[in-house]
Amino acid sequence: MSDSGPGLPRPGRSMRERTSTLLTGALGSAILMIVLVAVMWAIEIVDYMEGGRLDRYGIVAHEPDGLPGILFAPFLHAGFAHLMANSVPLLILGFVAAIRGIGRFLAASLVIILVSGLGVWFTSAPNTLTIGASGLVFGYFGYVVARGLFDRRTLDIVLGVVVAVLYYSILWGALPTQPGVSWQGHLFGLIGGVIAAWLLRRRRT
Repeated sequence: MSDSGPGLPRPGRSMRERTSTLLTGALGSAILMIVLVAVMWAIEIVDYMEGGRLDRYGIVAHEPDGLPGILFAPFLHAGFAHLMANSVPLLILGFVAAIRGIGRFLAASLVIILVSGLGVWFTSAPNTLTIGASGLVFGYFGYVVARGLFDRRTLDIVLGVVVAVLYYSILWGALPTQPGVSWQGHLFGLIGGVIAAWLLRRRRT
């Protein structure tokens, strides 16, 4: 059984075909991430005009009514500075995560959102409200690095090493060192990324 798809070069294909496929995957992932971040900015503009009322749809820890916030929280932010801080790493890490195929990327994103969100809901202080895309940022970091380990494809290994070298410092954010910052979202986002890489790994026959 093989897992071919957009952005996944198959044995026997010419270098030109592989390059074309990779470039197509890169273009698709770039467009996807630009649209995703643009949506977040549009939501934050609406939230600003509404006086921050949308933020209440984030994750409220230990409250059953706060569970739907697991799906909404990544798209909500506590102001434009918060969103700006997440936008650049989200664009870069999301682009690298999506370059191997949009389908796998969307599946990985869902796993990351669920693992990160549930981790926040269970482990944060009761009634704590958590919003922001940083769980996705940490999740894509973990996904890209772990994908190289699990799939063992040359390109994935190279991408994983490059991302690990450039962004290793964000791992400090998964520790409870900064008040007011959801280290739980960071930690469980990272765990969700590794789980997604394992679940979506290339099956070998």
